[in-house]
Amino acid sequence: MSAPLAGLVVVAVLLVIGAVVLLGGRWVRHRMVEPPGVRAAALALQTAGQAGPPLRAGLTARAAGEALPWLRTLLDTPGVALTDADGRVLGEHGPGGHHAADALPAAHEAVRVGRRQLVPVAECGRSDCPVSRAVVAPLIVGERAVGALVVLAGSAVGPFLIRATDETARFIGTQLELADLDESRADLARAEVRALRAQISPHFIYNALTTIASFVRSDPDRARELLLEFADFTRYSFRQAGEFTTLADEMANIDKYLTLERARFGDRLQVRWRVAPEVLGVVVPFLAVQPLVENAVRHGLAGRPSGGTVTVAAEDAGPDCVISVEDDGAGMDPATVGQVVDADELTESLGTAGDLGGNHVGLRNVHDRLRAAFGADYGLVVETAPGAGTKVIVRLPKFAPGVTADS
Repeated sequence: MSAPLAGLVVVAVLLVIGAVVLLGGRWVRHRMVEPPGVRAAALALQTAGQAGPPLRAGLTARAAGEALPWLRTLLDTPGVALTDADGRVLGEHGPGGHHAADALPAAHEAVRVGRRQLVPVAECGRSDCPVSRAVVAPLIVGERAVGALVVLAGSAVGPFLIRATDETARFIGTQLELADLDESRADLARAEVRALRAQISPHFIYNALTTIASFVRSDPDRARELLLEFADFTRYSFRQAGEFTTLADEMANIDKYLTLERARFGDRLQVRWRVAPEVLGVVVPFLAVQPLVENAVRHGLAGRPSGGTVTVAAEDAGPDCVISVEDDGAGMDPATVGQVVDADELTESLGTAGDLGGNHVGLRNVHDRLRAAFGADYGLVVETAPGAGTKVIVRLPKFAPGVTADS
């Protein structure tokens, strides 16, 4: 092949390769660019995600003020507003938001009949306000309307905006239902804490005061110290701060409880502590550990004139914190109380078996609260055998979203 001909072949091959690379690059870029519908859906979901959290606090003026800018972005209208069930405007947003008052009769009717309303709105004449129509959708929670979403629009109100208004109102209703659920869960948690407080043994209180009284004449300084410990213990146990605390505060209260019990039992009660400093900041449900210690003292010393030992431990276990309370008492039959892995087994084992339910203070309560706060992977595990004592283990995460210590 001659040199000129060879050169032409090389040029042709290079041109073919260049064309393939160019077309291939365009094909790759085409495949990498998301379709417009996917991008629009992603943006809509992101916007709705920003509007949701404020509404989880309930239908309030503050929630409306935080959510309405996102709702207006989602609906792309001149104005939006939220009203309550009594027809009061909780908040409005956008250049046309001032027309919310004009739509209040329609909002009241939407709440009354539970159906969407489409009404004309008198034009205000402002150059930046094209509002002449309002689409009003009721906010349904359960089976009742608790308010209304007012969407203020121009003269062209098409089926897309109407459908978008209905779906947005349904989304808001779902968030408000979750708010009610959160409040119900909080009420239940408060009730469980009240029940646990009620289970703090009256015998312990009576015995603690009797023990303090016995030192009044023989050792007044000791009596004064114990009285202060008792005051601090009861102040913490009956506080109204909330449902979570730190492990450090819980352990400090347990130390006061054990100080009072050691004053009563003397050398019959021995206590061992093994608490890793790095887990003292872990957030735990209020009164989650103290009932376990009270049970250990009660059963560790039961029927043992020589007394017994209670060991309280807290260890760092990677993402989790493991707390254990152990006594060297008589133990129990593992067929009756084995490794507790769910609430039903715990109820059966510690709530109905023989006399265990009456003697074990708040174990089911603690187990249920741990699982409600942290999920089904967490709770109590009981290890025991006749003559081998009892060990109750609590595993909980060192960090959990939305779980903070109450001040």
